[in-house]
Amino acid sequence: LLLQTWTNGINEASKMALLAWEKETGIELVQINGQRRYGGPPPGWVGGPPPAGTEVYIARLPQDIYEDTLIPLFGSVGRLYEFRLMMTFSGLNRGFAYARYACRQDARSAIAAFHRFQLRHGCAIVVCWSTQKRELLVNGLGASVSQQELEATLQRVTEGICSVTLHASPSQKQARFAVLKYRSHEAAALAKKALMEGNLRLGEAKMRVDWLDPQLKQKLQLCEEEPPSSWVQGGESPAVPLPLSLQNVLDCLNTLCWKHHLRTPLFMTKCVQVNPNGWQRFWYQVAIPGSHVPISGFMWISPDRQGQSEHEKAKVVAALHVLRVLAESL
Repeated sequence: LLLQTWTNGINEASKMALLAWEKETGIELVQINGQRRYGGPPPGWVGGPPPAGTEVYIARLPQDIYEDTLIPLFGSVGRLYEFRLMMTFSGLNRGFAYARYACRQDARSAIAAFHRFQLRHGCAIVVCWSTQKRELLVNGLGASVSQQELEATLQRVTEGICSVTLHASPSQKQARFAVLKYRSHEAAALAKKALMEGNLRLGEAKMRVDWLDPQLKQKLQLCEEEPPSSWVQGGESPAVPLPLSLQNVLDCLNTLCWKHHLRTPLFMTKCVQVNPNGWQRFWYQVAIPGSHVPISGFMWISPDRQGQSEHEKAKVVAALHVLRVLAESL
């Protein structure tokens, strides 16, 4: 009771102003898991959510300022799809928020207008592109932990998980770590909070959860891109036949794009490296008209033994990757 009285008394004037603003505007704010949300979608929104790259990160907020000030301010430069203010248990904000706009141009306008904006005398806020991190690193898993066991546990205590990959720890024997990928930054942030509160229990191991470091992510990607050593050392490199034809995969991809009102994908492939056994490393990029961000990456292609050119093989692999990415996002 004393704690409740103490928290209710903190910043009472601003809280009353917020309640009056909600009543006057009819805006509904929903608080859950340490954040308070407007929209996602807002009233009157038609269609799906905005594309990636439309969210900005807002930092260095005074802790006694609320949505009655922030939503009108950030809504003045473009249409808001969602606004999320991070909250403490006492009812103060945690000093940062996220604003997601209807389009990338509106988000760019918000950064131009409000980065270093004096929200109050001597209080300049920070506004920049949201990094949209979606991947978590779980360290300290025992060597006996299986992929199926980990996936089942994560699906039980978190939501929105897309993939789980297990790796041997380079610093500890009989230990592993896992990379978890979620469908959105919000889902990953909520999962991180839940896992750090001790909801992930597998044996007696002490597990640590953090965002996946970009340098470690790059190292893991490079390992995945290298062809297996048994394929490239000693004698001829055997061809690995691709079970799907280029036309079949492209038909599937085109059908998915048309279904979601996207146009025919455009492919670019380029051989950037050839090893002594004839394996070729390709860079690829796939641009989909109607989608704002092209999809790109690298792959190794075996020497041709099946009458299919390396560029055709590269397009098959690229198309399969794009199918997977679109299936996750759509």
